[in-house]
Amino acid sequence: MEKNKYPYHKTDQEWQQSLSPEAYRVLREKGTEYPFSGEYCNHFENGNYHCKGCGTLLFESKTKFDSHCGWPSFDQAVEGALEYHKDSSHGMLRTEIVCAHCGGHQGHVFDDGPTTTGVRYCVNSESILFMSKGA
Repeated sequence: MEKNKYPYHKTDQEWQQSLSPEAYRVLREKGTEYPFSGEYCNHFENGNYHCKGCGTLLFESKTKFDSHCGWPSFDQAVEGALEYHKDSSHGMLRTEIVCAHCGGHQGHVFDDGPTTTGVRYCVNSESILFMSKGA
């Protein structure tokens, strides 16, 4: 990850102090959580999902759906909130998604979505923070 490329940045030490070890591993080291282990996998309340690193709004709850893949899934991101990078790690070609404000790794996007958008944003619960809109 390029240092200081993003509008919101911290030193590595500041990231380690502000995030849990698991959130740091996912957001800053491009890790992933175990499938079906994240707190937002089966979470469908009304509200918004923000980057856990910097608070940027990434997804709205109306775009979340149950993809049965083991991670929170969305069919649309907030416009301009994410950057897309080619990822050829783990012997496959994928598109990584990162927060456009801080560069925090969110997960990957795939073109196999079952909704009208045809895409599935597969996101780590450790990289997002839900903020309720109430009932």
